[in-house]
Amino acid sequence: MSETLKEKTAKGLFWGAVNSGGTQILSLVVGIFLARLLSPSEYGIIGMLAIFMAVAANIQDCGFANALINQKEVRHEDYNSVFWFNVVVSGFIYVLLFLSAPLIASFFRQPVLVPLSRLLFLSLILSALGIAHNAYLTRMMMNREKAYVALVSVVISGTVGIVLAWRDMSYWSLAWQQLIYNLVTCIGRAFFSRWHPDFHIDFRPVKRMFRFSSRILITSLVNTVNQNVLSMVFGRFYHVNAVGNFTQASKWENMAHGFMNMTVAHVAQPVLATLGDEQERQLRAFRKMLRFTAFISFPVMFFLALVAREFIVLAISEKWLDAVPLLQILCLSGAFAPFYVLYQHLSISKGRSDIYMWCTIVLILCQTVVIVVFHQKGILTMVWAYTIVNILYLLLWQLMARQMIGLKWIHALQDILPFMLASGFVVVVIYFATRGIANNVVLLLVRIVLTVILYFYIMKLFRAKILDESVEFFKRKM
Repeated sequence: MSETLKEKTAKGLFWGAVNSGGTQILSLVVGIFLARLLSPSEYGIIGMLAIFMAVAANIQDCGFANALINQKEVRHEDYNSVFWFNVVVSGFIYVLLFLSAPLIASFFRQPVLVPLSRLLFLSLILSALGIAHNAYLTRMMMNREKAYVALVSVVISGTVGIVLAWRDMSYWSLAWQQLIYNLVTCIGRAFFSRWHPDFHIDFRPVKRMFRFSSRILITSLVNTVNQNVLSMVFGRFYHVNAVGNFTQASKWENMAHGFMNMTVAHVAQPVLATLGDEQERQLRAFRKMLRFTAFISFPVMFFLALVAREFIVLAISEKWLDAVPLLQILCLSGAFAPFYVLYQHLSISKGRSDIYMWCTIVLILCQTVVIVVFHQKGILTMVWAYTIVNILYLLLWQLMARQMIGLKWIHALQDILPFMLASGFVVVVIYFATRGIANNVVLLLVRIVLTVILYFYIMKLFRAKILDESVEFFKRKM
């Protein structure tokens, strides 16, 4: 059984990486075209609605997707109950947001948000239709099928967004892009899923899962507010261009660390839940995931911070230069973001959604203090303070992991610190070795090549086992 689980985990990580990497690359291409066609203020208009979209998405799910994945046995009735619950709740939320559109527009002093939000919020109903199907695909570790759906959705919706932006549809192109993405994703998930809903509606399974899922819901809401509150604060107190620049910086940073987040999320909870109460095996599996995450996350995020300026200038033009320092700061916290995903899925797999909930609630309280203290100090100061709190707060999650599976501090440091120090060393060396290059294209290419070579050499020099395992696995896939 251990060999079977090991192979499933490896395949899950592989297709999770294909899914994450492929969608991130395609999103990168789409984002470059859209950023060149649109202005910071047009991105800022859409960015003001991000927190409402994200909060509504959490409410319509209510944590039941995680509950389905975490249950030892799931019946048709369970999926069906969650499906119809999501549909009913999403319809109610849309009506509420439709009526609230004038208030949202008044808060941000942007009248155009009334019709724009009413169109964009329709994507919530479309996404609700695919939540139960996605839970099925995730539970069955059908990551190859999920990768197909994600890639096709990005290509189709991205093409629509680019064409509309090219035809001067402004921020409307971003709204339609989101709508089309959710529509194609919903269709794709239903196509690949072996489960399909029927009209025998019974909400009793939802009631049974509510105690577990309600904590996931509260946690997700708090987490979402934490991730989007800066856009709302900037939209209220600063010019719309500031929101656009922060939205652009946050988008590229999220795209980079999102690769690792998605890869880890595809397998972490299913694998850890499969191991159940076998604490020793859970500990070994979790530590291996920690090493893999550190091996990828730190070099990727530190490198993006290194090349932020030339990347922004070459990819989306100098009109976005104000986004560069924001991107560099966000990359520091982004390097640690995938570890949060691991710790959170560990708590869920242990049935401790209460730990997940309270750890996240305390974090948002800390972030609220930061916003109150620093909102008048300027955008850069606020983002710096926000980033530092996010990094330091990981210490609390490590304390929880020690209680759940016995992960010692020294072992966590052994799994994470070498890759962080190696990545930092590589970035510093490459920066000083290449800072004399004036041409942005040459500078970017040289930094990419030298970073890959130096990081690979350091990993080989110190005999990093995770490197050998990754190379061996991909050789078998070739």
